[in-house]
Amino acid sequence: MNLISKQTPFFPTLLDDFINNDWNLKVSDFSSSTPAVNIKELDSQFEIELAAPGKEKADFEVEVEDGILSISSSREDKKLNEKEKFTRREFSYNSFRRSFTLPDSVDYTKIDANYKGGVLQLLLPKHKEAQPQPKKLIKIR
Repeated sequence: MNLISKQTPFFPTLLDDFINNDWNLKVSDFSSSTPAVNIKELDSQFEIELAAPGKEKADFEVEVEDGILSISSSREDKKLNEKEKFTRREFSYNSFRRSFTLPDSVDYTKIDANYKGGVLQLLLPKHKEAQPQPKKLIKIR
């Protein structure tokens, strides 16, 4: 069962195309604005860690719909000082969306999220029926 649904950038960079196609080297499929993800499967739950430093809790939107977990963020830096006169100012805007197909063993009603130290952590508990059961010894008669 696969928890990850691979997403490739809509417009890959020319450099990535050059390296991947012409030299057959392995380069990350994700753009620099797509945060890295770690996924662990434990007996009782899945743990997802998404590296997103410099954000705030309010910047994230986490939702589950039709068995798809989506994590998105959109943030625009609007710090303008009216007294300053810009010769050049580069806007700061970044957004991302990561989606994962969840296995049937996940209990969607008990998903928990926490953002601390630049890492968004999601705990996806499994249904009790999907958790490993203790070994049961059967007495032979």
